[in-house]
Amino acid sequence: MFEGFREETIDVGEARIFVRHGGEGPPVLLVHGHPRTSATWHRVAPLLVARGFSVVCPDLRGYGRSRGPAPAPDHSAHCKRAVAGDLVAVMGALGHRQFRLAGHDRGGAVALRLALDHPAAVERAALLDCLPISEHLSRITPEFATAWYHWFFFAQPDTPERVVNADPVSWYGGDPDRMGHENHAEFRAATGNPEVVRAMLEDYRAGLTVDRRHEEVDRAAGVRLRCPTLVLWSLGDDLGDLYGDPLEIWRDWADDVRGHGIDSGHHVAEDAPDALAADLADFFER
Repeated sequence: MFEGFREETIDVGEARIFVRHGGEGPPVLLVHGHPRTSATWHRVAPLLVARGFSVVCPDLRGYGRSRGPAPAPDHSAHCKRAVAGDLVAVMGALGHRQFRLAGHDRGGAVALRLALDHPAAVERAALLDCLPISEHLSRITPEFATAWYHWFFFAQPDTPERVVNADPVSWYGGDPDRMGHENHAEFRAATGNPEVVRAMLEDYRAGLTVDRRHEEVDRAAGVRLRCPTLVLWSLGDDLGDLYGDPLEIWRDWADDVRGHGIDSGHHVAEDAPDALAADLADFFER
């Protein structure tokens, strides 16, 4: 995976972030979701390099090979504001003060927070298979609670750790042929580490508490994404089924929104890398 990319761990103060980076040209930051690592981009990143971009793929704080502080009682140690700060520091350490940004799933929530908190750093943002966390929570239906029950299960104290760590292979699944064998092996090593599992659960606990409050404060204050924004969603997932056209929701958060569905399952970087890379490159080249 990632032929020609460098791997390093960057100390950003509160956390040590593992990152892969390669290519030359305008910088692009790719932010993975749960329960993946930066390896989820192994099919997309080389295609973006071939299109003339410098591509950076970090493991989020606590995910994969990145490590952060111990969980805090209020979950702030794993909030999206803290994680976004890590990524800005990583990009700065690599010499990138401004960059294009794409975030998938939980990484989409991080990308939103990064673009809201650091607008001067983000030239363009792509948000993949996600909505603001507060928008999900303001639209809870029996269908959402049934399909996305893990949000609320993960928020419980201690029990999720016991359940997930008892059999992470069954809990997280993952098909090596579909994911790519090296990506799958990295994913399996990460999800088999109880320290990583704890951090991933803290990501969700932060989502229902401190992250939700941060978004609500921004919404009340009229803080919006000012950069051009691309929204993509997987037609094989349920975002459209639950909410209709995701663009209608994102227009309340961003000034310049465009996007469409992609013929893919949820893990679009693994399922439809060619289509995703083409959409991202076309958007980032403008």
